[in-house]
Amino acid sequence: MRLGAFELPNRLFVAPMAGVTDRAFRKLCKRLGAGYAVSEMITSRPDLRDSRKTSRRADHSGEGAPIAVQIAGTEPAMMADAARHEIDRGAQIVDINMGCPAKKVCNKWAGSALMQDEALAIAIVEAVVGACAPLGVPVTLKMRTGWCAAERNALRLARAAEAAGIAMVTVHGRTREQGYQGQAEYDTIAAVKAALAIPVVANGDIDSPAKAAAVLARTGADALMIGRAAQGRPWIFREIAHYLATGTLLAPPATHEVRGWLLEHLEEHYALYGEHAGVRSARKHIGWAVRGLPGGEDFRAAMNTIAEAGAQWRAVDRWFAELAEHHPQLPCATAANDDLVVRSA
Repeated sequence: MRLGAFELPNRLFVAPMAGVTDRAFRKLCKRLGAGYAVSEMITSRPDLRDSRKTSRRADHSGEGAPIAVQIAGTEPAMMADAARHEIDRGAQIVDINMGCPAKKVCNKWAGSALMQDEALAIAIVEAVVGACAPLGVPVTLKMRTGWCAAERNALRLARAAEAAGIAMVTVHGRTREQGYQGQAEYDTIAAVKAALAIPVVANGDIDSPAKAAAVLARTGADALMIGRAAQGRPWIFREIAHYLATGTLLAPPATHEVRGWLLEHLEEHYALYGEHAGVRSARKHIGWAVRGLPGGEDFRAAMNTIAEAGAQWRAVDRWFAELAEHHPQLPCATAANDDLVVRSA
């Protein structure tokens, strides 16, 4: 599919997830089959642009095109300025966040809280499109089905956003009220797809090749966006791509392959965050990678006591090398740990 000037290699996208989809993780997912990835949410507030956190989120060094940056805020002019600022820093696509359900975001009336104020939401869309269009930069929108079950207004907002110049809409199949509880529903996404001429992306609970095929069939969506299911399993993109192309399941990766992917990811992670912050923030990625694997919980507990990057890297190297001796092919994970889940926007 096409997005602006870019021909995307496939229709499998990485969801923007705060604290997860940094440059290192995006590059890994793209290497393992994702056709497109959106950065972590970046605030539109100019007083925070030079903070270390925002600078890391906006770091796209060595990342292939297209560079997609998600911005969040509540003031149209400020959002337009933020879009221009990110374009100056290399953004080739700008995504507007109207999907994040986090209280610290919604309490400031950003993210999915904007769906309660449709006039403001569309004013933001118009301002950002107005800033980006003269520069040839497409603007996309990520939203939920609505604020609550009684007010699923995604279809109305999507139509207005398309009329305002939005190039693509992604819909997570839950309301803000649901957060991440219950099951995602796809009827609203199907209705949005049927009504719009621009590409529509389905998001929510897509955690297997079979589920991916079912969601595409149910919604008619142009693409799929995957978030939490890629945590610790970034090769899900190549598994889905294989299934959609052949109708058959791809064999699990060799354990030594997973070991190599994770070690390379850790090296880039340390380079981005530095040793102190990098070791701490890498723990969740390692925890996701070993959850449900034989001995994974014990290793996770021991690994969380390591405070030095080299020691952490070597511990992961040894653990997967030993796992490969008994399991040349990665064994199926038996369970997920809810406390490890990071929420997507």
